Amino acid sequence: MFLKIIIGIVGLIAFLLIAALFVRKKYSLAREITINRPRSEVFNYLKILRNQEHYSKWVMHDPNMKKEFRGIDGTVGFVYAWDGNKQAGKGEQEIKSIIEGEKLNLEIRFIKPFAGVAQTPFTTEAVSEHQTKVKWGMTGGNPYPFNLMHLFIDNLLGKDLETSLSTLKKVLENRPLAAQ
Repeated sequence: MFLKIIIGIVGLIAFLLIAALFVRKKYSLAREITINRPRSEVFNYLKILRNQEHYSKWVMHDPNMKKEFRGIDGTVGFVYAWDGNKQAGKGEQEIKSIIEGEKLNLEIRFIKPFAGVAQTPFTTEAVSEHQTKVKWGMTGGNPYPFNLMHLFIDNLLGKDLETSLSTLKKVLENRPLAAQ
């Protein structure tokens, strides 16, 4: 009986290692939502990384996490670092580039529970004068055999992006209109 269990475990591990040979080492996903606010208002809110405390599911995992801010928020080079509970983990994100009113390129550097780097761009597109489509993406990679996680990443991270974007929509649409 014990031998059958060991053979089963070894067989499962071998299967997973072989399967990982056929899974891409890079992943990419994105979600989008339309927000009933002008593009400039939405973009100006997004580029202030501290605002993520109001809509990002990942930031909300641990309201007591330690945070460190380096630089001027909303400008290239600003870094938002965190060290939280098991769900929030530890890492930092940096504004790498800004195309004013259109695109915010962020780099996230995860430290724990797993080390890794991901690019997480936000783009905004005017649907009408008072509606903005926000797209939030994430691209990254993992070496073999950890690339096996990519089979599940779109489902797992995609749901978190959807939740965060829905919260962002509620936050922005419930705010008083900004002066134009």
